[in-house]
Amino acid sequence: MRHERQGLAALLLVVAVWGTTFPAMKLLSAHLDALQIIWARFAIALLVLAPAWRGLRAHERRWGLLLGALLFTAFWLQIEGLARTSSNRNAFVTGLNVLVVPLLAMAVLGRRYGLALWGACALALAGMVMMFHEDEPWNRGDSLTLASTLFYAIYILVLEECARRTAARPLRATRLAAVQALVMCAAASALVLLRHGGADSTLQALAGLPRDALAALAYLGVVASVLVVTLQAWGQQRVDAMRSAIVFGLEPVFAAATAWLLIGERLGVAGMAGAALIVAALVLSQLQPPRAAPTSAA
Repeated sequence: MRHERQGLAALLLVVAVWGTTFPAMKLLSAHLDALQIIWARFAIALLVLAPAWRGLRAHERRWGLLLGALLFTAFWLQIEGLARTSSNRNAFVTGLNVLVVPLLAMAVLGRRYGLALWGACALALAGMVMMFHEDEPWNRGDSLTLASTLFYAIYILVLEECARRTAARPLRATRLAAVQALVMCAAASALVLLRHGGADSTLQALAGLPRDALAALAYLGVVASVLVVTLQAWGQQRVDAMRSAIVFGLEPVFAAATAWLLIGERLGVAGMAGAALIVAALVLSQLQPPRAAPTSAA
């Protein structure tokens, strides 16, 4: 139980940071496209995580490459969606992984879940519908974000599976994060070169960023990439995928609060009620004892 509580605390911190990234990415999307944002933030992350490459184990490299590919796809689709919709809506659709994760686990892995967890899923989904309902009709940006949610749900399940398969020799979260940062940076670099016909336009765009956008990029690179990817890898080796998805359902709540404080996007009464339902879902999800989860090294 102590390991699970530590994992939950780590994942809650992950979600709190996630909530602050939507306004930051929205700000950067006015100056850079999705691939340029991913490349720049994970180039920063790769530099910060460079010391973690020392003593990298073969199974950490293999799992890191797979996770990095999934994470890149989810990030790319999410930022492409964010450029076409509001930060609140992007966060809410991303939060649908609270439903996508258990459905995928049942369909692909044959998992079965108790009533308390399904009740928590229903509460979280109802909360997100209430928060989402106040805005305009579904658009292309929402569709791209939904595709991102599917890939992120797969990422969550693969993280749980890699923890199960490596229980005898646990993965070190910092090493796993370093390999993922390499994949993210390399994939974004290749696609940026193809899309823009070289690196010159990207470097010029970065050089011309105003101070607030540079601060947002540094925050995304160090806090939202290094810290978050490491903490998620560490936390999910202590918390099962279903509970992780419900914790991640809090993302729209943190995103709405941050968007309100920083860029003036506001929720009405229905949106606030929806946020309360999502918090209630997290509490309900903890009423049923979890299955044992393997622990990992840092």
